[in-house]
Amino acid sequence: MKLSVIGCGYLGAVHAAAMASIGHEVVGIDVDQRKIDALSKGEAPFFEPGLQEILTAGIAAGNLRFTTDMAEAAGAKVHFVGVGTPQQKDSDAADLTYVNGAFDGLLPYLAPGDIVAGKSTVPVGTAASLAPRVSETGATLVWNPEFLREGYAVQDTVDPDRLVAGVPSGEEGEIAASVLREVYHPSVAKGTPFIVTDYATAELVKVSANAFLATKISFINAMAEIAEVTGADVTQLADAIGHDARIGRRFLGAGIGFGGGCLPKDIRAFSARAEELGRGESVAFLRQVDEINLRRRDRAVQLVVDGLGGSVYEKKVTVLGAAFKPHSDDIRDSPALDVAVRLHGLGATVTVTDPAAIENARRIHPQLTYVEDRDEAIRDADALVLVTEWDEYRRQLPPEHASSLTDGRVVVDGRNGLDAAAWRAAGWAYYGMGRP
Repeated sequence: MKLSVIGCGYLGAVHAAAMASIGHEVVGIDVDQRKIDALSKGEAPFFEPGLQEILTAGIAAGNLRFTTDMAEAAGAKVHFVGVGTPQQKDSDAADLTYVNGAFDGLLPYLAPGDIVAGKSTVPVGTAASLAPRVSETGATLVWNPEFLREGYAVQDTVDPDRLVAGVPSGEEGEIAASVLREVYHPSVAKGTPFIVTDYATAELVKVSANAFLATKISFINAMAEIAEVTGADVTQLADAIGHDARIGRRFLGAGIGFGGGCLPKDIRAFSARAEELGRGESVAFLRQVDEINLRRRDRAVQLVVDGLGGSVYEKKVTVLGAAFKPHSDDIRDSPALDVAVRLHGLGATVTVTDPAAIENARRIHPQLTYVEDRDEAIRDADALVLVTEWDEYRRQLPPEHASSLTDGRVVVDGRNGLDAAAWRAAGWAYYGMGRP
């Protein structure tokens, strides 16, 4: 099938390449000429495992191309819209400028029978407001939210755990759903749940999933705060309650909390939209979820200060990680960089290392020192701070090796990912999040 993908950022670039990898003819469209030039050469504009390979393969096979010309969307059967919905500068609400711009640009090139599939994360009610404009062209709007995990986005697109399609009622919706089933045929054929809903439900599926995950993370971090004043160990607590099948252990990792371009802004936008709908009290708890999350960054900084005797002034602190999560170079709302910047503000000499995100971090925070080589970054440090759970730091950094690089013996484990007993046995003062 011929597809167009409007917006070639993180979501759109992955979606375009993944759809080409399963056999569709895909054109990706974006207003950013530099991005389009890079993608056209087969160069992934960001780090995402597996993307480079399917991008190169699609271009070489001739069924994947990129352009800035919206007219190239004409003739496609399905048009995916995957542009960003950032937080507004003056409020918590989502900024729909890019969504509205994408639809404005696409509408003149739609034909009767086309399907427009919105993938952007939008406030509930957005699809219903856009649908009449799409219908005037004879096309049909569906809402097909994405559920990508950065670091696993290619896998999540090619082999998702569920597919959701918000469609209009009646025969028009049935036809649209059948077309999407054809687009995703490999997944549907293997039994991936394909859930057909109305527009509002499809929009809520995405934001409520993010709200739940954020709540689960902040819940265990709230328990970490209690553990810190009682002497309990939050990791043992999480293990114990995680055995309850109703709760589960995933996303019960206490630490410096979540970041990135999705969870923080999505829960804020959800709260703002609930206020607009007159139901702000229904998700008022999300404000607390956000506050708990941000407090844990404060706690990590305080542990470094405590570990270094009450002051980090002119002390060398090595921060292990810059990306908001491993297997990504995304630094948007990165807790790791937030901690690094705060320590720098307290007078520490901060060295940041990361396998993928250094260049992105340097552009935003040039005041920090960046070292690509992990061991060089650690050398002569007074304290180490683990803030991104790369294997290079969690599993591939024996404490004895770290001891050979520096006389410093303070390690703050912002992700509770290190073996505390091993580090203490090697002579380090180990500080965890919510651990004795």
